[in-house]
Amino acid sequence: MGTTVSLADIQSARRTLRDVILATPVIPAARLSSELGASVYYKAENTQHSGSFKIRGAYNTISHLSREEKARGVIAPSAGNHAQGVAMAAQLCGVQAVIVMPERAPLTKVVATRRLGAEVVLAGAGFDEAVAHAQMLQEQHGYTYVHAFDHPRVIAGQGTIGFELAEALPDLQTLVVPIGGGGLISGIAIALKALLPMVRIVGVQAAGCAPVPDSLAAGCPIRLATARTIADGIAVKSPGELTLPIIAELVDDVVTVDEDEIVFGIAHVVQNSRLVVEGAGAAGVAALLAGKVALQPGEVVATILCGGNIDSNLLTRALETALVRQGRYLLVRTSVDDRPGGLAGLVNRVAEVGASVLDLFHRRAMWRVPIDRAGVELVLEVRDEEHAQAVLDHLTHHGYSCERGGLGSWPV
Repeated sequence: MGTTVSLADIQSARRTLRDVILATPVIPAARLSSELGASVYYKAENTQHSGSFKIRGAYNTISHLSREEKARGVIAPSAGNHAQGVAMAAQLCGVQAVIVMPERAPLTKVVATRRLGAEVVLAGAGFDEAVAHAQMLQEQHGYTYVHAFDHPRVIAGQGTIGFELAEALPDLQTLVVPIGGGGLISGIAIALKALLPMVRIVGVQAAGCAPVPDSLAAGCPIRLATARTIADGIAVKSPGELTLPIIAELVDDVVTVDEDEIVFGIAHVVQNSRLVVEGAGAAGVAALLAGKVALQPGEVVATILCGGNIDSNLLTRALETALVRQGRYLLVRTSVDDRPGGLAGLVNRVAEVGASVLDLFHRRAMWRVPIDRAGVELVLEVRDEEHAQAVLDHLTHHGYSCERGGLGSWPV
């Protein structure tokens, strides 16, 4: 196979993968459709083997290695999803796999990769350092390197999603695809532009790691100095030498989403479609919710939920942050008389207006609180912003001096 990828290559990959992968469901997104006035669908690759689309490209690559290449074993650097895809593909092909992951890689992805039989090496603070360490180990031990995105067979494997979308949604008008290194969107674009020539393809990057727009403007891959985003699955500092020209030719637009928008995307999918997605998997939903993709009334739209391997602690934080932004959680700082019954009186006032106490922090040595009073912080569950304001008004009416707080800002 040369340096370009054809529709025939993707058709061949589909035959290779037929008995290996799941043909993941295309699910109507009823709530999002209602909000946008369009017909929106999710391609649920978060339900794929190993929790993301990566098994497609990894297996299509490893299964075609020569006997000698397989005997040397494979090595791959990854922040998580490629790791699991390579580990599973190697296990299915009877090949030993070594995966180099950043030291801060999500624990769930590290554990899952080891469970698939791969040796996991933790090295470096980020993906670039993991790549450098993997290349060093490859030179030392002669492993066969499996690229995460910039290889024809990887691109062809990911492109099989395009065939599945065309079959499930023959009237598809717009597809929104998260972009990391570009392997996913490149393969899908090659397939869809051949099968459904009029479809519009929009890529999405996290604003904290968005090298593609600058790379397209420059006409060559541009490498960012830093990457900071909760969407670790697309936190790739530079697109590929193979993928960038495909994106330039076949992708109609590339937009970015910030961290709050990604958080809203995660929460929206969990709350309304009962599907768990990671930051990268929610990027397309985030772009749609934020109005980054202009839509016509009734337009048929799909986005790829490309991964569901989110750390449980991060998922909890994301949901709590979204609830705060949605006005469902209210943090109130106030004070009570430091005597028996003082705290009970405050809690009773909260109950009178129908709010639930989630957490309560009682501090005598609280800043700016007189010595005869005790500081109190309440985390309350409320119905919406109107209810939150009613709680504050009720407490103020009964003599409590209230300060509204946040539950912490999301890092940017």
